[in-house]
Amino acid sequence: MRWKRTIQLLDVHAEGEIGRVAIGGVPKIPGDTVAAQLAWLNSDPKGHELRRFLCLEPRGAPIGSVNLLLPAKHPDADAAFVILQPDQAHASSGSNSICATTALLEAGIVEMKEPETVVTLETAAGLVRAVATCRDGRCEKVKLTMVPSFVHQLDVTISTPQWGDVTLDLSYGGIFYALVDVDQIGLKIEKGNAAELVKAGMILKDLVNRQVEVVHPEIPEISGVAYVMFRDTEADGTVRTCTTMWPGRADRSPCGTGNSANLATLHARGRAKVGDSFISRSIIGTQFEVGLAAETTVAGKPAIIPTIAGRGFTFGLHQIALDPFDPLADGFAMTDVWGPSAGEI
Repeated sequence: MRWKRTIQLLDVHAEGEIGRVAIGGVPKIPGDTVAAQLAWLNSDPKGHELRRFLCLEPRGAPIGSVNLLLPAKHPDADAAFVILQPDQAHASSGSNSICATTALLEAGIVEMKEPETVVTLETAAGLVRAVATCRDGRCEKVKLTMVPSFVHQLDVTISTPQWGDVTLDLSYGGIFYALVDVDQIGLKIEKGNAAELVKAGMILKDLVNRQVEVVHPEIPEISGVAYVMFRDTEADGTVRTCTTMWPGRADRSPCGTGNSANLATLHARGRAKVGDSFISRSIIGTQFEVGLAAETTVAGKPAIIPTIAGRGFTFGLHQIALDPFDPLADGFAMTDVWGPSAGEI
């Protein structure tokens, strides 16, 4: 075998959401900061090539992400990482931070200490502090202190041909979200509705990004609404979520950055204060613990520091390779599996 490229991936999921971690063979990514590396991955043809190699068929799949472990730039960080998904590279993710922490510890890249190990992750959105509960050589649980989260705009109304006027919140939790109360589209957050939720999310994301411009006030490399997250509140106060991702799938986890963004809206409305915590449940029933650790500001705007706690599990180790003669080296996606938007890839 004469492979052109090989990358070693540790398979991990966080409460059902797959976040494979590239632990070996990652090429050098240009950029003096992780935000600059994110921008390169999203703008340079070689960055697109790497993402397609890892995320598209026949080597990749529509479900999950691939996390590129990178050398840390910040002196306080143990490792840096960028999240690759079929559409682009993303700045931050709660579930992927749990996956990356689990991989770093269980692969021995960062020394595991029992009963707790603190791992500082550097993302394009800033530093994420992970406190891992460890026992018998495995990472049992990870609690993340996320980057500052803030509201961009509450109660934005957009007109849709499908559902009439839809009201949503635009908020930042490491990436930008459009947060939509699910009853406005006549659905419940249930596994049987996943396809319809995803279809609605893709429509709403396109409409929002056409009508509203969002850019992080301090990190211009982070812009645009990345995801639409549908939300509901159950009788026991549990927040039920479904984050929809391009080109057409639902996050299996409760979504860490989405819950961070949603917590910022609760705080802005006076419905959450420092010290509060609650459970967020995913479309498949898995859970994150969400907490409000502190208040802060971002570029003069009120902001909060959220915490997200959940579990990561390793389930495989494999090496992905590129045959230099493979005519499908650029990858592909099919609408039968990836959804209607796959035709745009």
